[in-house]
Amino acid sequence: MLTTIISSTNRPNSSTYKLAQYYQQRLKEKGCVAGILSLSQLPANIIESDLYGKRSAAFQPVQDIVSQTEKFLFIIPEYNGSFPGVLKVFMDACDFPESFYDKKAALTGLSSGKYGNIRGIDHFTGVCHYMHLQVMPLKIHIGSINKEFDADNKLFQPDTLKFTDEQMDKFILF
Repeated sequence: MLTTIISSTNRPNSSTYKLAQYYQQRLKEKGCVAGILSLSQLPANIIESDLYGKRSAAFQPVQDIVSQTEKFLFIIPEYNGSFPGVLKVFMDACDFPESFYDKKAALTGLSSGKYGNIRGIDHFTGVCHYMHLQVMPLKIHIGSINKEFDADNKLFQPDTLKFTDEQMDKFILF
């Protein structure tokens, strides 16, 4: 079963990607191998090249990963009270409905503020439901992300470790 972590921003050197790497490492320690798909890997001209039924050679490898994935873990930063527009463009560019239909997903929100992208995760849940993507009920919200990583880019706050571990354990069984 292929599992893919989606780093849901195209921002370079993002906390989202650091968190995706942390999840990947912890999942591996728990016996679940997962790849990371960063939305920074999307073609720069995706809006012209891969929407409305068009498919570019540059996007095809991304589509192949999505097609082969059975379980997704979306790491989603807060952008203006919701999720990044590039995440919606990514979802729209993927083949519909087969890319996500009846597959599974876990959602983790993060923000520099204290609420951990609660609204954005709720908004994205609606998109997932429309696409028949089964969303795991336990959603994690990590606020003040800049205070969550140690010098080795690992989470260290006890509550965050507890809740992310619980989410990963449930995700493996989901």
